[in-house]
Amino acid sequence: MEQQNPTKKEGRLTLILLLATLIAAFGSSFQYGYNVAAVNSPAELMKAFYNETYYERNNNYINEFSLTLLWSVSVSMFPFGGFIGSLMVGPLVNKLGRKGTLLFNNIFSIVPAILMGCSEVARSFEMIIVSRLLVGICAGLSSNVVPMYLGELAPKNLRGALGVVPQVFITIGILVAQIFGLRSLLANKEGWPILLGLTGIPAALQLLFLPFFPESPRYLLIQKKDEVAARNALKRLRGWDDVGSEMEEIWQEDEAEKAAGFISVLKLFSMRSLRWQVISIIILMGGQQLSGVNAIYYYADQIYLSAGVNDHDVQYVTVGTGAVNVLMTVCAVFVVELLGRRVLLLLGFSVCFTACCVLTAALALQDTISWMPYVSITCIISYVIGHALGPSPIPALLITEIFLQSSRPSAFMVGGSIHWLSNFTVGLIFPFIQVVPETKAKTFMEINQIFTKMNKVSEVHPEKEELKDFPVSASGTNSSRGAC
Repeated sequence: MEQQNPTKKEGRLTLILLLATLIAAFGSSFQYGYNVAAVNSPAELMKAFYNETYYERNNNYINEFSLTLLWSVSVSMFPFGGFIGSLMVGPLVNKLGRKGTLLFNNIFSIVPAILMGCSEVARSFEMIIVSRLLVGICAGLSSNVVPMYLGELAPKNLRGALGVVPQVFITIGILVAQIFGLRSLLANKEGWPILLGLTGIPAALQLLFLPFFPESPRYLLIQKKDEVAARNALKRLRGWDDVGSEMEEIWQEDEAEKAAGFISVLKLFSMRSLRWQVISIIILMGGQQLSGVNAIYYYADQIYLSAGVNDHDVQYVTVGTGAVNVLMTVCAVFVVELLGRRVLLLLGFSVCFTACCVLTAALALQDTISWMPYVSITCIISYVIGHALGPSPIPALLITEIFLQSSRPSAFMVGGSIHWLSNFTVGLIFPFIQVVPETKAKTFMEINQIFTKMNKVSEVHPEKEELKDFPVSASGTNSSRGAC
């Protein structure tokens, strides 16, 4: 009976462990989700602000292409900052610790929150772009450090469930941004700077409360060589004093890795013993983002409008999608230990693939069949459900589990870099993909007129500008055509 009791207690979700999980996830992961979706609803208002500010400085407005490019840069600065943050993970977690890095990271949330909140008063859209970069660095660090921190705090039988909690808070952040982004709340001319600036509140709360919770025992024992601090941290987390067996397990991991020493990113790629682990995280992180899930949150309103939702209802459909995302990610917390990581990944990607195939057909037919827009909306929601079950939460959890202490920071740097570079690509390119018109069953002149409207040039004789530089023949034929 003596041996069974510790095993039972090691698997408990103690109050300290629960609160540490909630504070770390709310203060960091929540902000990632919030800033993914916060720019969606006020997009048109912010573009108008960009145009007005440019006019005040230059006495003319930005052309359509330049405005789209400027807006794409504003959106994609967030994932680009995430990439920079991912490159900072290894050095920071080894020097400051997991908890210390999360506390330091709040600088990259509070400063941009103030800048974004003051951008309209300062009449500076550059402040928004710089702030998106800074808050992206915050997200890049938190998306890697929170799963690492919680994975090292949790007992092995709760590691999967607690490893999915950061993704739960990412989805909650998305949903909260969508709710605050309703036009009746903050997605209006006066409210959008407040909407962007609210991201600083979770950071302030984390700065206030996280110092009272333990640092990762594995970091304390393996990297700091502080056995007393590691033992005390484990006692607080587990809620009992007999932590000898877990301390022994950590020591064994340390002994096994002493020969290899700290594994850098370059060394990670060169080690045969880690080859399949590295390949796995590259494929999973790339697949997670290149599947386009964040395009749904960056540009949700535009996507639903394209799918046939009317302008008044689109904001509520977007909020409904966010609520479904939260619900399914919460379900993943409870089934990840029951079904396993592999099953959830395969199931999730299968649902996403099927939804994308049907959505493609639905969008092609939506102008000919009256009820096809509803199919499109169903496909988008189905896609979100599939992604929430596996592709969204599982990859970061797997990095924690398949790498040991010496290689884990570098593995998160690699996985995070792939994640954010892919995210950046989707965020930058997606608006321009939307600009390309459908050319099926249209004459060349009809296609030309579509681009004429987009280019904001004369619609009466679009051929005139195309032909004006042609050499004039002796007979004057081209001159007469040009004058028609």
